[in-house]
Amino acid sequence: MDNEDRSLSTLTKEIRRQLALSQEDLARRLNVSYASVNRWENGQTMPSKLAKAQLGAFCKKMIKQGKLTLPDNLIDSAGFSQH
Repeated sequence: MDNEDRSLSTLTKEIRRQLALSQEDLARRLNVSYASVNRWENGQTMPSKLAKAQLGAFCKKMIKQGKLTLPDNLIDSAGFSQH
């Protein structure tokens, strides 16, 4: 597992923790399968470009609404930008 894989795994877990979502709940919100979210968190796979874009948009939306606070270094290392 490389740094981006670890960062994405940590990011996914942190998003779920802060929003009190199960893997299934997050999967529904991103329109992906539960298995996909599970594999991301376990570092088994990386999201597709589309899924990564959906995850990034979801993060931005939740941050803008004040429901999610993520450290910049975690967002940057996972390949997302808050701005």
